[in-house]
Amino acid sequence: MNVIGKVRALQLATITVDTAKSGEDAVDMTRHFDYDVMILGVSLADMTGVEALRRLRARNISVPAIATTKSGDLAAVVQALDIGADDCITPTTDRTEFLARVRSVIRRSKGFARSVLTAANLSLDIQSKDVEIAGRAVNLTGKEQSIMELLIMRKGVVQSKESILTHLYNGIDEPEMKIIDVFICKLRRKLAEAGFSGAIATVWGRGYVLRE
Repeated sequence: MNVIGKVRALQLATITVDTAKSGEDAVDMTRHFDYDVMILGVSLADMTGVEALRRLRARNISVPAIATTKSGDLAAVVQALDIGADDCITPTTDRTEFLARVRSVIRRSKGFARSVLTAANLSLDIQSKDVEIAGRAVNLTGKEQSIMELLIMRKGVVQSKESILTHLYNGIDEPEMKIIDVFICKLRRKLAEAGFSGAIATVWGRGYVLRE
């Protein structure tokens, strides 16, 4: 799967993607923006992906990273992992496996070892999409589930309406910003009716945050 294929796969999974043509650009971007994961190609315009990773770690940039290595190149895999890669893939890695590995790295970096995310008495299985509160199933729409997943993954961190909108639509046919208030209102009501013991708090002028 080439770079375009990876980007497209991530976008179809409603994951926001920024791209860098060179290793120096990649390093610079991670210094100024908070990324959940970085996918490094075998080679960039100015250096290999492994060298870009080496420079990231040398500058104490801890963004989770998945390195792409040539098929069968065990030495490159070992080198990437020793330098600080969180996982490795090859250009022929299946799209479904690629997305699963991305989700796994992000979960682990946020402190979730399994596919089930938890907050207070709520659990959300990001594979089956099942949501439960104190063991009882809760029926959320796809958009509500996506918002809940984002808030859980970033518990205690304020999410702007812009970031939530991008998470839901990935910049494609985005509706007006006020739709986020509607989604949050409906989500809060469903959670309250089901006995959720946490809270989706409003931070005026900034956005929303999940608090336990």
